[in-house]
Order: sequence, then structure tokens, then C-alpha cells
Amino acid sequence: MKWLLLAVAVGGLTSDRAAAADARKLLGAQIRTRFTGMQLTDEVHYRFVFERDGTLRSYSMGTKKVGKWSIEKDELCLWLGENDDGCYALTLRGERLELVPSGIGVAFDGIVEPADHN
Repeated sequence: MKWLLLAVAVGGLTSDRAAAADARKLLGAQIRTRFTGMQLTDEVHYRFVFERDGTLRSYSMGTKKVGKWSIEKDELCLWLGENDDGCYALTLRGERLELVPSGIGVAFDGIVEPADHN
């Protein structure tokens, strides 16, 4: 997930005060409903596809990886065989989601939309 550093550096995190006022933390069942069969993207640098069977497909900067995703203790966990694999707390701010790692890693944001299965 080293590419996340580039995505955050280029895209930055949402700082709109109106979005901050509407921020709400997502819990396990809400995360599962929002992500199953969908994709998370910053619309430029990366795309995660969350399959119903727990398979995670990652497309980033021309590289495709396959791993697993799960929900643990109200956090979204991403496992792609990277040093910074782990779990993230999710906060919804308007249409954007902010993902903050519970351990080592970098926070990032994106939107959830129907998966492009091409």
C-alpha cells in the first residue's frame, strides 16, 4: 500500500467544514453493507474491489494485486501482502470516506461506487 502515500500527497484529505460537520463513524454492519460488491476509489490513483466472498482486488498505478478483506471490531481490514496491511476506522464525510489506520499506515480517503468488473 505504499502507493497510498502518493495518493494522499497528490489528492489530500477532505477538509471541508460542512463535510466535517456531517461526519459520522461507520460500524461493522454499515461497513459490510456499503462495501460488499462495491469499489473504493480516489477516481485517479487506486481502486479496491470488494467481492462478496471476501476477495479484495487492488488496482493501483498500473499494478493489480489480489488479497482479502474483512470487518473486525467495526473496522475495515485490507490484506494484500504489504508491510502496512491492517485495519481502518471509517468516517463518512458527505460522499467521501476517510480511512484511518488502527496501526502503522497512512490515512486516505475515497468514494464508494458500483464495481467495474472489467
